[in-house]
Amino acid sequence: MLASRLTLICHAITPLQKHGRFPDDESVLMDWQSAACTLAGRYKKPPRLLCGPEARTRQTAGLFGAHAEVEMALRDADFGAWKGHDISQLDSEALMAWSTDSACAPHGGESVDQLCTRVGQWLQSLETHPGHTVAVTHPFVIRAAMRCVMQFPVSMFYRIDVEPLSATELRFNSVWRLRLETHA
Repeated sequence: MLASRLTLICHAITPLQKHGRFPDDESVLMDWQSAACTLAGRYKKPPRLLCGPEARTRQTAGLFGAHAEVEMALRDADFGAWKGHDISQLDSEALMAWSTDSACAPHGGESVDQLCTRVGQWLQSLETHPGHTVAVTHPFVIRAAMRCVMQFPVSMFYRIDVEPLSATELRFNSVWRLRLETHA
């Protein structure tokens, strides 16, 4: 059985992230066009390159190659009515309910449970596709993938910080594993 390798790359920082707002379909906060393909030679063999449908993931994927395939399972969590809103301006009770109850979606969008189910199904689909996939996506999607692989309780979901342009390496060879690499 051939192994599957998945590298999850978090998109570059956006203006809404920088100002503590829930994401919308905004662009990244860098001159991504002049930086395009700057990381294309990062891997020995060219990987399959996927990204979410949002501008920020498509632009970030351009750093790794010119031909990223849009994968809808990599789309950001649906934050419903909270899209673009400053986190500090939201109803604190609704925000607390959402951050403590993984089935709750007071914003009319997707719950953490729904997100984790979507990402888990996508991970299962990769189990039969050996080789290396680089997927440019969002912090919430990367958290959901880590939760599925590590099987930790949902209460740990919000305790994972995913930095812009960070890479999370997962490998599948009969089971999914988190792989920590050193760059000395």
